[in-house]
Amino acid sequence: MTKILLGCIADDMTGATDLANNLVRAGMRVIQTTGVPAEPLDSQADAVVVALKSRTIPAEMAVKQSLEALQWLQQQGAQQIYFKYCSTFDSTPEGNIGPVLEALMKALDCNFTICTPAFPDNGRTVFKGHLFVGDVLLSESGMRQHPLTPMTNANLVQVLQAQCQVQVGLIDYRSVARGCQSIRESISVLRAQGAGAAIVDAISNDDLLRLGTALKDMPLVTGGSGLAMGLPQNFGINPSPVASELPPAQGWRAVVSGSCSVATNRQVVNFIRAGMPALAIDPLQIAAGIDVVSQALAWATPLLAHQPVLVYSTADAGSVHAVQTRLGACEAGALVEDAIAAIVLGLVQLGARQLIVAGGETSGACVQSLGIKRMTIGPQIDSGVPWCHARSDAAEGASLHIALKSGNFGSDDFFLKAFELLR
Repeated sequence: MTKILLGCIADDMTGATDLANNLVRAGMRVIQTTGVPAEPLDSQADAVVVALKSRTIPAEMAVKQSLEALQWLQQQGAQQIYFKYCSTFDSTPEGNIGPVLEALMKALDCNFTICTPAFPDNGRTVFKGHLFVGDVLLSESGMRQHPLTPMTNANLVQVLQAQCQVQVGLIDYRSVARGCQSIRESISVLRAQGAGAAIVDAISNDDLLRLGTALKDMPLVTGGSGLAMGLPQNFGINPSPVASELPPAQGWRAVVSGSCSVATNRQVVNFIRAGMPALAIDPLQIAAGIDVVSQALAWATPLLAHQPVLVYSTADAGSVHAVQTRLGACEAGALVEDAIAAIVLGLVQLGARQLIVAGGETSGACVQSLGIKRMTIGPQIDSGVPWCHARSDAAEGASLHIALKSGNFGSDDFFLKAFELLR
């Protein structure tokens, strides 16, 4: 049986590829699975990322799924476990970060772990325990209006403490800047004071690399994807282009987007301004029983052979709020996810083999619709977003190149730039 070095549990699909991308860039060969596999790993990999859809489900369900993932990863020989959540710490006072963290600690007999969503390459930094998105506090960013997990407090010690039974402390930037030994001394002090977890400051990649070295012997580490860049070195692995090799791309190109983030709104506008064909789908029409799936596929059929197409429900915050007021936040989200998942399967059946999916929840729904059980992680498009290779069980084993983009990630020209990279 194949043995892996690092076992990772991610709370959504795009977060999983974000994490896997950083591990690949650091030299690890990475397989990403959709949910917990039923069988042992049958291919060579240094790390496996189990992608769950547990960020916004009830906490007890998130805990159950995460523990199942942990058990499978332990059976594959994982030497260290990584719990990955969003770089904007998406959560509510009930969880799910805290409950999952504590359940994993208990299962691993681990009495202390660290937490840092920092990812400086994507503008996520932690300073004195406060999370910044670019130059503004989390609570002043677009995340304050997130439809499911609005983040109105940038103090991560307070945010995590509200979700945890264990005491949460802070390892500040001065300790991190002094290096590995200083970080370990801070951990010892916090443990002596009764803390079971600590938010760790990180304002640069160098901070994350120093932190990674200090965590070599910790059974459980938790964070966003940025922390991943500092862990492969602990296993004697160095960056190598071989880790990101994928088969050549073929077939037609399509983008589907359910994200309503500021970044994705700009990307949709950029695609349309470039003269590319795009079709907006309306949640209110879906709720009224209109077959928007068939309409979208009929629209795309004559276009796919000539250029990339975009099908999107992306809208600004005001429009999203208006729809949620009429349909309910969860109901509106589910309607859109189901429709886009059906559309992406139809696009693949028409011949699309290069796919971009924008939005975490949307990506999870699309991967399930396509019957993708695992993906090999390839080269980075933009920070946090790689191309992947997979096979679609729902489309007769079609070979796909697919990019799963978190809503907040990517440059304005991301959609077109991604396809150029594959060429």
